Amino acid sequence: MAAAEEQFVRAAPSPRLRPYVGGYVGYRTGATARGTHQGVPSAHLTLLLCLDGTVEMLRMPDPTRTPGTFDAFVGGLHVEPAVIASGAPQTGLQIDLTWRGARTLLGLPAAALRGDVVDLGSLLGRTAHALLDQLASTRTWRSRFALLEAALGRLAAAGEERGREPLPEVGYAWDRLGETGGTLRIEELAREVGWSRRHLAGRFRDEIGLAPKSAARVIRFERACTRLRAPEPPGLAELAADCGYVDQAHLARDFRELAGLTATAWRAERPEASGT
Repeated sequence: MAAAEEQFVRAAPSPRLRPYVGGYVGYRTGATARGTHQGVPSAHLTLLLCLDGTVEMLRMPDPTRTPGTFDAFVGGLHVEPAVIASGAPQTGLQIDLTWRGARTLLGLPAAALRGDVVDLGSLLGRTAHALLDQLASTRTWRSRFALLEAALGRLAAAGEERGREPLPEVGYAWDRLGETGGTLRIEELAREVGWSRRHLAGRFRDEIGLAPKSAARVIRFERACTRLRAPEPPGLAELAADCGYVDQAHLARDFRELAGLTATAWRAERPEASGT
């Protein structure tokens, strides 16, 4: 079966939501031959809303979790690839949530979702189903993004009113890892925070679901993926050097372990997305 025409449209969140949302992607895919797609680790949780069709998870990021089929879900941070069925036509919206967004918008720490994929209805109840219906009946991407912004803004206001703030030291540690592209040594990070490395690892994992070293690895990997997805990506040796890998072999090993694919194969799977 020949590949069908695809549509991918990106949008940025408003300043109001930037602490909680990294970005939006609207997508439409047609029917193709049945196959599989690798869901790779990133520094964001994934909130996905299917406006038609469903997502069939064949292997969860944490392989001990039971696979399932979803029309709206949240996927937690993870360090192993998920395996997702591909080939069925689908239209949907993907929202990249920060770990702060998990706590404020969904009412639970990102650690509660680590390695898992959870039906959105189990977290938001009727709010999730109403949002899905409204988005499905809206015809333009611009209108869908606006509707989504409004809904997430209401969730943010409710979450901020609850006032369950994470430990500031954990927020500082994550932000420093992000600022350095995941290259900051954990010993130095612990000194900056003023905690022992063990105490930092425990508190960080309790909130985010990953230890600082794993978080740094995922942040570095996401940066490499972003660079690799550019219209004119760098060569792999240059990419490895720019993103803080020891060498190209180190980069190749991370792609094998985190994506289950070579960097070249991963790049071939990812189409470009336009802005709105």
